[in-house]
Amino acid sequence: MALDQRKTDFTQVGTRPNRPDGLDKVTGKARFGADVTAPGMLFGAILRSPHAHARIKHIDTSKAEALNDVKAIVTRADFSDAIQPAPGLEGEQWNVLENVMAGDTALYDGHAIAAVAATSALAARDALKLIEVEYEVLPHVTDVDKAMAKDAPVIREGAADYSVPDGMHPNVVRYHESGHGDVEAGFAKADLVVEEHFVTEATHQGYIEPHACLAQLGQDGKGELWCCTQGHWYVQKNCAALLGIETSQLRVTASEIGGGFGGKTTVFIEPVALALSRKSNRPVKLVMSRPEVFRATGPTASTSMDIKIGMTADGIITAAQGTFRLQGGAFPGAPADMTAMCAFAPYDLQHVQQVGYDIMSNRPKQAAYRAPGSPMAAYAVESVIDALCRKLDLDPVDVRLKNAAREGTKASYGPKFERIGLVETLEAAKAHPHYGAPLKPGQGRGISCGFWFNHGGETSVSLSLSEDGTCQISVGTPDIGGSRASMALMAAEVLGIPYESIRVTIADTATLGYNDVSHGSRVTYASGLATIKAAEDAVAKLSKRAAAKWGIPEDAVKWEDGHAVPSGPNAGNFDPLPLAEITHDMGQTGGPISGHFEATPEGAGVSFATHIVDAEVDPETGKTAVTRYTVIQDAGKAIHPTYVEGQFQGGAAQGIGWALNEEYIYGEDGRLQNAVFLDYRIPVASDLPMIDTVIVEVPNPGHPFGVRGVGETSICPPLAAIANAVSAAAGVRLHALPMSPPRILAALEQQRASNS
Repeated sequence: MALDQRKTDFTQVGTRPNRPDGLDKVTGKARFGADVTAPGMLFGAILRSPHAHARIKHIDTSKAEALNDVKAIVTRADFSDAIQPAPGLEGEQWNVLENVMAGDTALYDGHAIAAVAATSALAARDALKLIEVEYEVLPHVTDVDKAMAKDAPVIREGAADYSVPDGMHPNVVRYHESGHGDVEAGFAKADLVVEEHFVTEATHQGYIEPHACLAQLGQDGKGELWCCTQGHWYVQKNCAALLGIETSQLRVTASEIGGGFGGKTTVFIEPVALALSRKSNRPVKLVMSRPEVFRATGPTASTSMDIKIGMTADGIITAAQGTFRLQGGAFPGAPADMTAMCAFAPYDLQHVQQVGYDIMSNRPKQAAYRAPGSPMAAYAVESVIDALCRKLDLDPVDVRLKNAAREGTKASYGPKFERIGLVETLEAAKAHPHYGAPLKPGQGRGISCGFWFNHGGETSVSLSLSEDGTCQISVGTPDIGGSRASMALMAAEVLGIPYESIRVTIADTATLGYNDVSHGSRVTYASGLATIKAAEDAVAKLSKRAAAKWGIPEDAVKWEDGHAVPSGPNAGNFDPLPLAEITHDMGQTGGPISGHFEATPEGAGVSFATHIVDAEVDPETGKTAVTRYTVIQDAGKAIHPTYVEGQFQGGAAQGIGWALNEEYIYGEDGRLQNAVFLDYRIPVASDLPMIDTVIVEVPNPGHPFGVRGVGETSICPPLAAIANAVSAAAGVRLHALPMSPPRILAALEQQRASNS
């Protein structure tokens, strides 16, 4: 999208007003997914597979149906039969349906088999116990490397697409390769080449609010759905397809959301609740338990990675090569391509090659988690760069500055970068007091860079002015990080009215054009751009009314600080006309004044971050304490700096959990062993240090205010920065995440044994 000019002087953007939804959230008035009710409402519950892989031979629901409290039971037969298996890229909707409700095979522990609607939640759960399912247990595989082995059980024949080379195991369903130059020639120029292998376990997004919805669908195909989601138009489209109804007949409203981080960008229970409602002809509420969230919603992929990097004695990277294997559960979709493309993106490399494999296993279908794939890639690559720096006795920031991508650099995945801010984050890191601060005995310091693409996507915004001069904005992207405040600030900047005079509402699917999911760090960029354009549309109409009142041409009026004014001395001598005076009379001067904009903006602008971490390791227990943390990231332009800092800190906090404790643990039977927060340990406040932030502002040329997305890049560097700090503190490098106390103790004991 071509932008005529970019604004650089601001009066309201960059300030820190209170968030408009803050009072409702701290007083409990805000309504989340499970808070919605309806008269005559039933309660749903889902029967899930106890096996990692099993053929479903027979389902008998007669005993459950005989209960007075049970009003409906659904199985796969109650969903649309128009969606047929279609292996490859065209079959994603079938994959979604197969994940929502198993067909003839249970593909993972926790896969939905049947669902009940009853008069109470307890009655629904009791009814599940009466459903009899005859299974034929099949061999399973949950490990990414074992899933590629020749003797691995096949999850589903024919799922691979055209990209997979001949001879690969059927569980390898997509292949990616990119890069440029001649890596072997590059390695030959290096003074030192390091090649290492890394693995990471799957982690969950850890949102506090489980998935919840209330569905009402009549026999006439007309329905309403309230749900906690990051994208209600996506929910509308997919639920309509899975239920075989027209999209426009299903109205979806997004509730407030208690965290998503990418995990609420698809559907799990919503189609099931609609199917139960259609069958019972009553509203049905369905709320997941925490174990269901862990067993049946998408965690990240787990990975197996090989990294090889060559470097000269003075720190120039001569070549880089990476192989990234990702298992994405029992369906295609692991972000192997994104992982590979992110891996070496921070660096200006003459010779680089990256390969990615998308592999199926008997685990739940993976879902996005903040910059999908990039944190794992950064962990492996930045660990090897750190190892090279230590062996060559080079400063890790100086080495990254020497090799950093700049404007005009050909990215490792192909295109040339426009204006980017990696160098600025590294320079800020080197100048930060943290980087030069002395370390205590037993502590180590780690550095890492990280990269994410950011995204635009389909976006629509409407804005209307009231007679009193206030403004209402309808956006279609659920507010997952304070975006209502950011939209209000950007509109206030254009209109020239107070931030407090603007109310931003998340519109439902019946009242605004299609909007993509709140993902890809796109909301402040794309919805913000549309808000600015909608406000400018309204300003043009305000100026037109002023021109008509003054009897001068429209182009003889300009907008300044909330007023229409003559564009110059030749336009006439008129007093500035405030917005509120124009809107006060709009009923008599042409009717309502509103602004609208829809587009698919494509100038999201990539972003980079550099993190500094101090850590200390207890050699007796293996416990790691992160003692100091600094996040430095390019935001382009921080619309509301407090929310930008919050995104930076949130990414670091989640990264600490991912690096040190969080992991999916599967037993030999293929069942998840730690499906509650007592056993799957996310960080608590006492685990975290104060996290300092530095906002770097290198304007994105693709946004009128210079905005870049900030929600995802902040989780890219932590895994490597913490790993490098732990390596420095413990004197041994770990090659597997999480770096839990048992793993660190084992590494220390192995090192002691090899030194004795």
